[in-house]
Amino acid sequence: MKASNLIYSQSNGFSLDFRQSGINKDAIRSLDDLLASAHKEMLKIEAGEIKNPDEQRQVTHFTDRLDYIDSEQFNNVESFFADLRAGTINGSTDKAFESVIINGIGGSALGPQFLQFALRGPYWNEASSAERDANLKIYFTDNTDPAGLTDILKLIDLETNLMISISKSGGTRETRNNMDSIEAIYKENDLDFAQHAAAVTMEGSKLDNYAEENDWLKIWPMADSIGGRTSETAIVGHVPAAATGIDFESLLKGACLMDEWTREENPLNNPAYLLAASWFLLGNGSGEKNMVIVPYSDRLVLLSKYLQQLVMESLGKEFDLDGKTVYQGLTVFGNKGGTDAHAYIQQLNDGSNDFFITFIEVLENAAAYPLASGLDMGDYLHNFMQGLSNALHGNERSVIRLTVEKLSAESIGLLIALYERAVAVYAELINVNAFHQPGVEAYKKISESMNELCLELQSFISDNKGFSGNAAAVAEKLNKSAQHIEIDGILSKFAVNNRSFGDSSISRSFNDNGWTYIIA
Repeated sequence: MKASNLIYSQSNGFSLDFRQSGINKDAIRSLDDLLASAHKEMLKIEAGEIKNPDEQRQVTHFTDRLDYIDSEQFNNVESFFADLRAGTINGSTDKAFESVIINGIGGSALGPQFLQFALRGPYWNEASSAERDANLKIYFTDNTDPAGLTDILKLIDLETNLMISISKSGGTRETRNNMDSIEAIYKENDLDFAQHAAAVTMEGSKLDNYAEENDWLKIWPMADSIGGRTSETAIVGHVPAAATGIDFESLLKGACLMDEWTREENPLNNPAYLLAASWFLLGNGSGEKNMVIVPYSDRLVLLSKYLQQLVMESLGKEFDLDGKTVYQGLTVFGNKGGTDAHAYIQQLNDGSNDFFITFIEVLENAAAYPLASGLDMGDYLHNFMQGLSNALHGNERSVIRLTVEKLSAESIGLLIALYERAVAVYAELINVNAFHQPGVEAYKKISESMNELCLELQSFISDNKGFSGNAAAVAEKLNKSAQHIEIDGILSKFAVNNRSFGDSSISRSFNDNGWTYIIA
């Protein structure tokens, strides 16, 4: 694979380097017509036209952040957390807040988690209040796994904790489950949960109404036109960032700067267009190759998780905008370098050539650690990255390099805005709606039917004391023979967790025919 001369760079140290990707200027120019059409669609987005036709919504995350810094809402968020730090807003027992639980899932968690880890690091909560400048310790509940909430409850003091639930619709079940569970715990401890609760949600949502009715400490409204996976530069990202004192204004400035660069019509001078075009070319326009994201920075380890949602939820679509079945998408995975060089990189170098890889480098070291060899720890990190890049390139693998000068709120803003725009442009290249998620909605509906089956099995257990049999026998009694696998799974959970319903309990025993369930 020959090296090309395709590289985009700016004076602040940002660069996007395709010289080991196999993509050259002529290849980009072969997409001129597609990119010109995509550019027109980007202009429509920023002009406020409907760009989510399935839900008849505008898409405003690019434009809203231009005005957000000077908005009343921005100042409201900053003032609220300044008052928390000063001790003028306290919990129900008048103790100062020490910690916050950010309760959300998907874009309401992945972006905030990525930002917190990148700028506050993994050990933020272990620092003293003085070391944190009275900013809050931060925890996340982003699932309906009881282990997550249990682990947090072992560490926090209910009297000094704030829970902020983030949900656009207010009906997201995982978020509601955590909220209901912790509210019950506050009541058990004779504490007024409302004085420890805040919400980020749409006006008029279930969560908004509940918070209003119960006089919660604070409610911040969110826009209908900003989806979860593109909400990190909006109120969804701002509130968790402000809780730990992150300079969100700088993040917005970085994002807006990238927006300026990526409004350029010439694709060779537009980093988002270059990135989207490279994905299209390397995957033959159909996502034939996986996107591997490897930041050479411990602090950026969550970037690949964040991009998994942004890319895969936006681009993984069964139908295109014309209703044609296309099964589009890009598969994203990654962790961090050089850890990855001692893990799955073996397959990338020697195995199937079914990917392209993006290395992300932060030039500025967090500290200097000189070694006896005459090199610094940071020198080794860079050299290992370059060595791996050369090895992959020499083995006909496509490598993209993205560089920022230092890790800061501004550079994180650059990265977020770059990938947001690249995803939107790529969606235009493949003619799909990047701003809806019908597959997610379909799973929610199917899951709801499982919840109904679960309740039906609770009634069965309550009414059938003395029953003994396998899941198929239960399914037959319920006239649901086709659902014996689902019934087996639910009964297993009940039995292992010693659940009881009415005055009946369920256990299980294993024999040659599998599990038998006993109702006593």
